[in-house]
Amino acid sequence: MFKRNYPGFLTFLGMVLVTGAVSSPSIGVAKERLNHAKIVESLTREFKENYVFPDVAAKMESALKKNLADGRYKDIDDPEILANRLKVDLIEVSHDKHINVFYREKDPGDPETNPAVEAREVAAMASGNFGFKKLEILPGNIGYIDLRGFMPAEYGGPTAVAAMKYMANTRALIFDLRNNGGGSPSMIQLLTSYLVASPTHLNTFYVRKTNSEEQFWTAAHVEGPRYLDKEVYVLTSGGTFSAAEEFSYNLKNLKRATLVGETTGGGAHPVNLHYLKDIKFAAMIPFGRAINPITKTNWEGTGVEPDVKVKTEEALTKAHSLALENLLKKSKDADDKKRISWALDTVKAQRSPLTLKAETLKSYVGQYGDRVIALENEQLVYNRGTRKSRLIPLDNDRFAVDGLDHFRVQFNRDGQGNLVSLSGLYEDGKTDKSERSK
Repeated sequence: MFKRNYPGFLTFLGMVLVTGAVSSPSIGVAKERLNHAKIVESLTREFKENYVFPDVAAKMESALKKNLADGRYKDIDDPEILANRLKVDLIEVSHDKHINVFYREKDPGDPETNPAVEAREVAAMASGNFGFKKLEILPGNIGYIDLRGFMPAEYGGPTAVAAMKYMANTRALIFDLRNNGGGSPSMIQLLTSYLVASPTHLNTFYVRKTNSEEQFWTAAHVEGPRYLDKEVYVLTSGGTFSAAEEFSYNLKNLKRATLVGETTGGGAHPVNLHYLKDIKFAAMIPFGRAINPITKTNWEGTGVEPDVKVKTEEALTKAHSLALENLLKKSKDADDKKRISWALDTVKAQRSPLTLKAETLKSYVGQYGDRVIALENEQLVYNRGTRKSRLIPLDNDRFAVDGLDHFRVQFNRDGQGNLVSLSGLYEDGKTDKSERSK
Protein backbone atom coordinates (compact mmCIF):
# COMPACT_ATOMS: atom_id res chain seq x y z
CA MET A 1 0.00 0.00 0.00
CA PHE A 2 2.72 2.44 0.95
CA LYS A 3 5.49 2.09 -1.58
CA ARG A 4 8.95 3.57 -1.86
CA ASN A 5 8.26 6.73 -3.77
CA TYR A 6 11.36 7.89 -5.57
CA PRO A 7 14.53 6.15 -6.76
CA GLY A 8 17.60 7.32 -4.92
CA PHE A 9 15.74 8.30 -1.77
CA LEU A 10 17.16 5.49 0.33
CA THR A 11 20.69 6.11 -0.85
CA PHE A 12 20.42 9.77 0.10
CA LEU A 13 18.75 8.94 3.40
CA GLY A 14 21.33 6.32 4.25
CA MET A 15 24.13 8.84 3.83
CA VAL A 16 22.36 11.32 6.07
CA LEU A 17 21.71 8.75 8.77
CA VAL A 18 25.19 7.29 8.78
CA THR A 19 27.31 10.42 8.33
CA GLY A 20 24.99 13.11 9.66
CA ALA A 21 25.40 15.06 6.42
CA VAL A 22 25.52 14.54 2.70
CA SER A 23 29.27 14.39 2.34
CA SER A 24 32.16 12.02 2.00
CA PRO A 25 35.06 11.70 4.45
CA SER A 26 38.35 13.02 3.08
CA ILE A 27 40.72 11.20 5.41
CA GLY A 28 42.62 8.43 3.68
CA VAL A 29 41.10 9.10 0.24
CA ALA A 30 43.51 9.24 -2.66
CA LYS A 31 42.39 12.23 -4.70
CA GLU A 32 43.16 12.56 -8.37
CA ARG A 33 44.08 15.87 -9.96
CA LEU A 34 40.82 17.63 -10.67
CA ASN A 35 39.62 18.31 -14.19
CA HIS A 36 37.51 21.35 -13.38
CA ALA A 37 36.10 21.77 -16.87
CA LYS A 38 35.01 18.15 -17.06
CA ILE A 39 33.38 18.34 -13.62
CA VAL A 40 31.42 21.47 -14.50
CA GLU A 41 30.37 20.06 -17.87
CA SER A 42 29.18 16.74 -16.44
CA LEU A 43 27.38 18.34 -13.51
CA THR A 44 25.57 21.00 -15.51
CA ARG A 45 24.53 18.43 -18.14
CA GLU A 46 22.90 16.34 -15.41
CA PHE A 47 21.02 19.37 -14.07
CA LYS A 48 19.91 20.39 -17.57
CA GLU A 49 18.40 16.95 -18.13
CA ASN A 50 16.71 16.54 -14.77
CA TYR A 51 16.20 19.76 -12.79
CA VAL A 52 12.55 20.68 -12.29
CA PHE A 53 12.79 24.06 -14.03
CA PRO A 54 14.68 23.94 -17.38
CA ASP A 55 15.11 27.72 -17.53
CA VAL A 56 16.70 27.76 -14.07
CA ALA A 57 18.93 24.82 -15.04
CA ALA A 58 20.15 26.87 -18.00
CA LYS A 59 20.95 29.81 -15.72
CA MET A 60 22.85 27.52 -13.35
CA GLU A 61 24.85 26.16 -16.28
CA SER A 62 25.73 29.67 -17.43
CA ALA A 63 26.78 30.71 -13.94
CA LEU A 64 29.05 27.71 -13.36
CA LYS A 65 30.68 27.99 -16.77
CA LYS A 66 31.27 31.70 -16.25
CA ASN A 67 32.84 30.98 -12.87
CA LEU A 68 35.03 28.37 -14.55
CA ALA A 69 36.11 30.82 -17.23
CA ASP A 70 36.79 33.49 -14.61
CA GLY A 71 39.08 31.12 -12.72
CA ARG A 72 36.88 30.83 -9.67
CA TYR A 73 37.65 27.13 -9.34
CA LYS A 74 41.19 26.83 -10.70
CA ASP A 75 42.99 26.94 -7.34
CA ILE A 76 40.71 24.38 -5.67
CA ASP A 77 42.47 21.00 -5.59
CA ASP A 78 40.35 19.35 -2.89
CA PRO A 79 37.28 17.67 -4.47
CA GLU A 80 35.16 18.11 -1.33
CA ILE A 81 35.86 21.83 -1.17
CA LEU A 82 35.08 22.09 -4.87
CA ALA A 83 31.84 20.15 -4.41
CA ASN A 84 30.72 22.52 -1.67
CA ARG A 85 31.66 25.58 -3.77
CA LEU A 86 29.65 24.23 -6.71
CA LYS A 87 26.69 23.57 -4.44
CA VAL A 88 26.79 27.12 -3.09
CA ASP A 89 26.98 28.55 -6.60
CA LEU A 90 24.05 26.42 -7.82
CA ILE A 91 21.89 27.44 -4.86
CA GLU A 92 22.85 31.10 -5.32
CA VAL A 93 21.22 30.99 -8.75
CA SER A 94 18.29 28.65 -8.04
CA HIS A 95 17.59 29.44 -4.36
CA ASP A 96 16.71 25.73 -4.11
CA LYS A 97 17.82 24.40 -0.72
CA HIS A 98 17.40 20.77 -1.80
CA ILE A 99 20.37 20.97 -4.17
CA ASN A 100 23.54 19.30 -2.94
CA VAL A 101 26.83 18.29 -4.51
CA PHE A 102 29.43 16.07 -2.89
CA TYR A 103 32.51 14.06 -3.73
CA ARG A 104 32.12 10.29 -3.65
CA GLU A 105 35.10 8.04 -4.39
CA LYS A 106 32.87 5.03 -5.07
CA ASP A 107 29.34 4.59 -6.39
CA PRO A 108 27.11 4.30 -3.28
CA GLY A 109 24.96 1.75 -5.10
CA ASP A 110 21.24 1.63 -5.73
CA PRO A 111 19.11 0.03 -2.99
CA GLU A 112 16.47 -0.74 -5.61
CA THR A 113 18.82 -3.24 -7.24
CA ASN A 114 21.41 -4.00 -4.56
CA PRO A 115 20.08 -5.90 -1.51
CA ALA A 116 23.28 -5.25 0.46
CA VAL A 117 22.93 -1.49 0.02
CA GLU A 118 19.27 -1.66 0.97
CA ALA A 119 20.01 -3.74 4.07
CA ARG A 120 22.69 -1.30 5.20
CA GLU A 121 20.41 1.69 4.83
CA VAL A 122 17.44 0.01 6.50
CA ALA A 123 19.74 -0.88 9.42
CA ALA A 124 20.72 2.78 9.66
CA MET A 125 17.06 3.79 9.78
CA ALA A 126 16.28 1.14 12.38
CA SER A 127 19.13 2.38 14.57
CA GLY A 128 17.24 5.69 14.78
CA ASN A 129 13.92 3.92 15.47
CA PHE A 130 12.73 5.04 12.02
CA GLY A 131 12.62 8.64 13.15
CA PHE A 132 10.46 8.15 16.24
CA LYS A 133 12.73 9.70 18.85
CA LYS A 134 10.31 9.98 21.76
CA LEU A 135 6.72 9.15 22.70
CA GLU A 136 5.29 10.64 25.87
CA ILE A 137 1.97 11.23 27.60
CA LEU A 138 2.10 14.80 28.89
CA PRO A 139 0.09 16.08 31.89
CA GLY A 140 -3.61 16.21 31.06
CA ASN A 141 -3.33 13.10 28.82
CA ILE A 142 -1.86 15.00 25.88
CA GLY A 143 0.11 12.82 23.47
CA TYR A 144 3.57 13.87 22.29
CA ILE A 145 5.57 12.40 19.39
CA ASP A 146 9.09 13.68 18.73
CA LEU A 147 9.57 12.68 15.09
CA ARG A 148 13.04 13.28 13.60
CA GLY A 149 12.45 11.97 10.06
CA PHE A 150 9.78 10.56 7.73
CA MET A 151 11.17 7.13 6.87
CA PRO A 152 9.58 5.12 4.02
CA ALA A 153 6.44 3.43 5.32
CA GLU A 154 7.48 0.05 3.96
CA TYR A 155 10.23 0.05 6.60
CA GLY A 156 9.03 2.44 9.31
CA GLY A 157 5.34 1.54 9.00
CA PRO A 158 5.15 -0.89 11.94
CA THR A 159 6.82 1.65 14.23
CA ALA A 160 4.44 4.39 13.08
CA VAL A 161 1.41 2.14 13.59
CA ALA A 162 2.61 1.24 17.09
CA ALA A 163 3.07 4.94 17.89
CA MET A 164 -0.42 5.86 16.75
CA LYS A 165 -1.96 2.94 18.65
CA TYR A 166 -0.11 4.08 21.77
CA MET A 167 -1.58 7.57 21.36
CA ALA A 168 -5.13 6.38 20.70
CA ASN A 169 -6.50 7.25 24.15
CA THR A 170 -4.89 10.67 24.51
CA ARG A 171 -7.10 13.76 24.37
CA ALA A 172 -4.96 15.77 21.95
CA LEU A 173 -1.77 15.03 20.03
CA ILE A 174 1.42 17.04 19.46
CA PHE A 175 3.82 16.17 16.63
CA ASP A 176 7.23 17.73 17.26
CA LEU A 177 8.91 18.37 13.89
CA ARG A 178 11.32 21.06 15.08
CA ASN A 179 14.30 18.79 14.35
CA ASN A 180 12.84 16.97 11.35
CA GLY A 181 14.66 17.42 8.05
CA GLY A 182 12.22 15.47 5.88
CA GLY A 183 12.03 12.07 4.24
CA SER A 184 9.45 10.04 2.37
CA PRO A 185 5.90 10.99 1.28
CA SER A 186 4.74 7.46 2.10
CA MET A 187 5.17 8.09 5.84
CA ILE A 188 3.20 11.32 5.47
CA GLN A 189 0.42 9.26 3.89
CA LEU A 190 0.47 6.70 6.67
CA LEU A 191 0.43 9.11 9.61
CA THR A 192 -2.13 11.43 8.04
CA SER A 193 -4.39 8.46 7.35
CA TYR A 194 -4.93 8.21 11.11
CA LEU A 195 -5.97 11.86 11.32
CA VAL A 196 -8.72 11.95 8.67
CA ALA A 197 -11.93 9.96 8.35
CA SER A 198 -11.82 9.07 4.66
CA PRO A 199 -9.36 8.97 1.73
CA THR A 200 -8.03 12.49 1.29
CA HIS A 201 -5.92 13.97 -1.50
CA LEU A 202 -2.75 15.27 0.15
CA ASN A 203 -0.39 16.31 -2.61
CA THR A 204 0.54 15.94 -6.26
CA PHE A 205 4.12 15.77 -7.52
CA TYR A 206 4.82 17.04 -11.02
CA VAL A 207 7.84 15.31 -12.61
CA ARG A 208 9.56 17.46 -15.20
CA LYS A 209 11.42 14.77 -17.19
CA THR A 210 8.30 12.72 -17.94
CA ASN A 211 5.91 15.69 -17.85
CA SER A 212 3.68 13.61 -15.57
CA GLU A 213 1.96 13.90 -12.22
CA GLU A 214 1.66 11.51 -9.29
CA GLN A 215 -1.02 11.97 -6.65
CA PHE A 216 -0.72 11.02 -2.98
CA TRP A 217 -3.82 10.15 -0.96
CA THR A 218 -4.42 8.85 2.54
CA ALA A 219 -5.35 5.21 2.97
CA ALA A 220 -8.89 3.86 3.18
CA HIS A 221 -7.83 1.50 5.99
CA VAL A 222 -5.44 1.76 8.94
CA GLU A 223 -4.44 -0.67 11.66
CA GLY A 224 -6.10 0.26 14.94
CA PRO A 225 -8.37 3.25 15.61
CA ARG A 226 -8.12 6.51 13.75
CA TYR A 227 -7.33 9.67 15.68
CA LEU A 228 -10.46 11.69 14.90
CA ASP A 229 -12.39 14.51 16.58
CA LYS A 230 -9.35 15.42 18.66
CA GLU A 231 -7.07 18.38 18.25
CA VAL A 232 -3.65 17.98 16.65
CA TYR A 233 -0.70 20.35 17.01
CA VAL A 234 2.51 20.46 14.96
CA LEU A 235 5.66 22.12 16.30
CA THR A 236 7.83 23.79 13.65
CA SER A 237 11.16 25.61 13.40
CA GLY A 238 13.50 26.92 10.75
CA GLY A 239 15.00 23.41 10.73
CA THR A 240 11.69 21.80 9.76
CA PHE A 241 12.29 20.93 6.12
CA SER A 242 11.03 19.09 3.04
CA ALA A 243 8.66 16.22 3.91
CA ALA A 244 8.26 17.62 7.43
CA GLU A 245 7.08 20.83 5.80
CA GLU A 246 4.65 18.93 3.60
CA PHE A 247 3.12 17.20 6.62
CA SER A 248 2.72 20.61 8.29
CA TYR A 249 1.45 22.32 5.13
CA ASN A 250 -1.07 19.56 4.38
CA LEU A 251 -2.57 19.54 7.85
CA LYS A 252 -2.71 23.32 8.02
CA ASN A 253 -4.61 23.58 4.74
CA LEU A 254 -6.89 20.71 5.68
CA LYS A 255 -7.57 22.62 8.92
CA ARG A 256 -6.65 19.43 10.77
CA ALA A 257 -3.82 20.82 12.90
CA THR A 258 -2.62 23.99 14.58
CA LEU A 259 1.00 24.83 13.77
CA VAL A 260 3.02 26.31 16.63
CA GLY A 261 6.56 27.66 16.43
CA GLU A 262 8.58 29.31 13.68
CA THR A 263 8.42 29.47 9.88
CA THR A 264 9.87 26.34 8.26
CA GLY A 265 12.89 26.07 5.96
CA GLY A 266 11.19 26.34 2.56
CA GLY A 267 12.04 23.22 0.52
CA ALA A 268 9.20 21.65 -1.48
CA HIS A 269 10.94 19.83 -4.33
CA PRO A 270 11.37 16.02 -4.34
CA VAL A 271 14.93 14.95 -5.10
CA ASN A 272 16.88 12.08 -6.59
CA LEU A 273 20.49 11.08 -6.09
CA HIS A 274 22.63 11.16 -9.24
CA TYR A 275 26.08 9.57 -9.13
CA LEU A 276 28.35 10.87 -11.91
CA LYS A 277 30.83 8.06 -12.24
CA ASP A 278 33.05 9.84 -14.76
CA ILE A 279 33.91 12.62 -12.29
CA LYS A 280 33.30 10.79 -8.98
CA PHE A 281 30.83 13.44 -7.88
CA ALA A 282 27.23 12.98 -6.79
CA ALA A 283 24.35 15.44 -6.73
CA MET A 284 20.95 15.70 -5.18
CA ILE A 285 18.81 17.09 -8.00
CA PRO A 286 15.22 18.27 -7.47
CA PHE A 287 13.28 16.65 -10.30
CA GLY A 288 9.73 17.83 -9.62
CA ARG A 289 7.52 20.15 -7.64
CA ALA A 290 4.72 19.75 -5.15
CA ILE A 291 1.19 20.93 -5.96
CA ASN A 292 -1.19 21.11 -3.02
CA PRO A 293 -4.79 20.33 -4.10
CA ILE A 294 -6.16 23.17 -1.95
CA THR A 295 -3.68 26.00 -2.55
CA LYS A 296 -2.55 24.83 -6.03
CA THR A 297 0.99 25.77 -5.00
CA ASN A 298 3.57 24.83 -2.35
CA TRP A 299 5.98 26.19 0.27
CA GLU A 300 9.14 26.34 -1.87
CA GLY A 301 11.25 29.34 -0.90
CA THR A 302 8.69 30.68 1.56
CA GLY A 303 8.36 27.97 4.18
CA VAL A 304 5.20 27.18 6.11
CA GLU A 305 3.91 29.88 8.42
CA PRO A 306 2.77 28.65 11.84
CA ASP A 307 -0.70 29.53 13.13
CA VAL A 308 0.81 30.51 16.47
CA LYS A 309 4.22 32.17 16.25
CA VAL A 310 6.53 31.60 19.21
CA LYS A 311 10.24 30.93 19.63
CA THR A 312 11.09 27.36 18.79
CA GLU A 313 12.16 26.57 22.37
CA GLU A 314 8.75 27.73 23.63
CA ALA A 315 6.66 25.81 21.10
CA LEU A 316 6.04 22.67 23.16
CA THR A 317 4.79 24.36 26.32
CA LYS A 318 2.69 26.74 24.19
CA ALA A 319 1.05 23.89 22.26
CA HIS A 320 0.54 21.91 25.47
CA SER A 321 -1.18 24.83 27.18
CA LEU A 322 -3.34 25.53 24.09
CA ALA A 323 -4.47 21.89 24.04
CA LEU A 324 -5.45 22.01 27.71
CA GLU A 325 -7.14 25.41 27.43
CA ASN A 326 -9.26 24.18 24.52
CA LEU A 327 -10.19 21.01 26.39
CA LEU A 328 -11.17 23.12 29.40
CA LYS A 329 -13.46 25.27 27.25
CA LYS A 330 -15.19 22.24 25.77
CA SER A 331 -15.53 20.16 28.94
CA LYS A 332 -18.98 20.01 30.60
CA ASP A 333 -17.99 17.81 33.55
CA ALA A 334 -16.90 19.45 36.83
CA ASP A 335 -14.45 16.70 37.78
CA ASP A 336 -12.96 16.71 34.31
CA LYS A 337 -12.50 20.47 34.47
CA LYS A 338 -10.60 20.06 37.75
CA ARG A 339 -8.26 17.49 36.18
CA ILE A 340 -7.59 19.70 33.17
CA SER A 341 -7.04 22.79 35.35
CA TRP A 342 -4.62 20.79 37.50
CA ALA A 343 -2.51 19.92 34.46
CA LEU A 344 -2.77 23.46 33.07
CA ASP A 345 -1.33 24.92 36.28
CA THR A 346 1.80 22.82 35.81
CA VAL A 347 2.22 23.84 32.18
CA LYS A 348 1.75 27.52 32.98
CA ALA A 349 4.46 27.20 35.61
CA GLN A 350 6.76 25.71 32.98
CA ARG A 351 5.99 28.53 30.53
CA SER A 352 6.44 31.33 33.07
CA PRO A 353 8.68 29.96 35.84
CA LEU A 354 8.32 31.66 39.21
CA THR A 355 11.64 32.67 40.75
CA LEU A 356 11.73 32.74 44.54
CA LYS A 357 14.36 34.58 46.55
CA ALA A 358 17.10 32.58 48.27
CA GLU A 359 15.84 33.44 51.78
CA THR A 360 12.32 32.35 50.79
CA LEU A 361 13.60 28.99 49.55
CA LYS A 362 15.54 28.44 52.79
CA SER A 363 12.41 29.08 54.85
CA TYR A 364 10.75 25.92 53.49
CA VAL A 365 13.64 23.62 54.43
CA GLY A 366 12.79 21.26 57.27
CA GLN A 367 11.24 18.00 58.48
CA TYR A 368 7.49 17.52 57.97
CA GLY A 369 6.61 14.14 59.45
CA ASP A 370 8.22 11.58 57.16
CA ARG A 371 8.68 14.23 54.49
CA VAL A 372 11.88 16.23 54.18
CA ILE A 373 12.34 19.45 52.23
CA ALA A 374 15.96 20.19 51.36
CA LEU A 375 17.78 22.82 49.35
CA GLU A 376 20.25 21.50 46.79
CA ASN A 377 21.99 23.73 44.26
CA GLU A 378 19.53 26.55 44.99
CA GLN A 379 16.64 24.22 44.19
CA LEU A 380 14.03 22.88 46.61
CA VAL A 381 13.91 19.09 46.75
CA TYR A 382 11.10 16.91 48.14
CA ASN A 383 12.23 13.70 49.89
CA ARG A 384 9.97 10.89 51.07
CA GLY A 385 11.35 7.43 51.59
CA THR A 386 13.83 6.71 48.80
CA ARG A 387 12.26 9.16 46.37
CA LYS A 388 13.80 12.55 45.72
CA SER A 389 12.03 15.05 43.44
CA ARG A 390 12.54 18.63 42.40
CA LEU A 391 9.85 21.14 43.47
CA ILE A 392 8.49 23.56 40.86
CA PRO A 393 6.83 26.69 42.31
CA LEU A 394 3.27 27.35 41.19
CA ASP A 395 2.96 30.26 43.62
CA ASN A 396 4.68 31.23 46.88
CA ASP A 397 3.49 28.23 48.92
CA ARG A 398 2.28 25.72 46.32
CA PHE A 399 4.63 23.50 44.32
CA ALA A 400 4.39 20.86 41.62
CA VAL A 401 6.55 17.78 42.18
CA ASP A 402 8.70 16.89 39.19
CA GLY A 403 7.83 13.41 37.93
CA LEU A 404 4.59 13.14 39.95
CA ASP A 405 1.86 14.68 37.82
CA HIS A 406 -0.89 13.60 40.24
CA PHE A 407 0.71 15.10 43.38
CA ARG A 408 1.60 18.57 44.69
CA VAL A 409 2.86 20.17 47.88
CA GLN A 410 1.19 23.01 49.78
CA PHE A 411 3.02 24.75 52.63
CA ASN A 412 0.73 26.01 55.37
CA ARG A 413 1.29 29.04 57.65
CA ASP A 414 -0.11 30.16 60.99
CA GLY A 415 -1.56 33.57 61.76
CA GLN A 416 1.91 35.06 62.14
CA GLY A 417 3.04 33.77 58.75
CA ASN A 418 5.19 30.96 60.12
CA LEU A 419 5.39 27.68 58.18
CA VAL A 420 3.77 25.05 60.40
CA SER A 421 2.82 22.14 58.15
CA LEU A 422 2.90 20.63 54.70
CA SER A 423 -0.14 19.29 52.86
CA GLY A 424 -0.01 16.73 50.09
CA LEU A 425 -2.49 17.63 47.36
CA TYR A 426 -3.75 14.93 45.01
CA GLU A 427 -5.30 15.28 41.58
CA ASP A 428 -8.48 13.45 42.69
CA GLY A 429 -9.09 16.01 45.43
CA LYS A 430 -7.67 14.06 48.40
CA THR A 431 -5.24 15.75 50.81
CA ASP A 432 -3.03 14.75 53.72
CA LYS A 433 -1.06 16.86 56.17
CA SER A 434 2.29 16.57 57.94
CA GLU A 435 3.24 18.90 60.79
CA ARG A 436 6.61 20.60 60.75
CA SER A 437 8.88 19.14 63.42
CA LYS A 438 12.04 21.16 62.76
